[in-house]
Amino acid sequence: MPNKFKILIGSVIGLVALDQFTKYLVDTRIYYNYTTRAGESFTIIPSFLKLTHHRNTGAAWGSFEGQLVFFIIITIIALGVFIYLAKDIDYKKMFFYSLGITLLIGGTLGNFIDRLFRHDNAVVDFIDTYIFGYNFPVFNVADMALTIGMIAFAIDIFLLEPKRKNESVGEVHEDTL
Repeated sequence: MPNKFKILIGSVIGLVALDQFTKYLVDTRIYYNYTTRAGESFTIIPSFLKLTHHRNTGAAWGSFEGQLVFFIIITIIALGVFIYLAKDIDYKKMFFYSLGITLLIGGTLGNFIDRLFRHDNAVVDFIDTYIFGYNFPVFNVADMALTIGMIAFAIDIFLLEPKRKNESVGEVHEDTL
């Protein structure tokens, strides 16, 4: 197995382990009332950061709440696409692309595990931030990986890939002269 795939697999396993471990800590240390759907909250940095036990059966901002079959289908399709794109990873030549794919796979798997194996099929969220007075939706490590992964992937596709193409076109012209 090439080193790039060993790095990918090791990174994804590490990311999923970190995600699941933090969710385990939240589940076992911060109270959640399943009847009222309210969780305990602890202030870390006043007016900026709290740890809040939140459960989300939907997607971002609670959209599509309770649509488990939909999420399973979409997640399997997304994982298939990300794994297909992983064939092109190259951490030296295409770092942002490779980082993006790695984080997208790890983040997707982290939240997928919650949906499949938690008794309420909910994703455990706990990072509760206030940005410029706005209470941002509660999120978790997998969500951070998905967001950062998408940004890294977009940077590569829209900014770096065109430069690589221009460089390769220049190399072709030089070779044919």
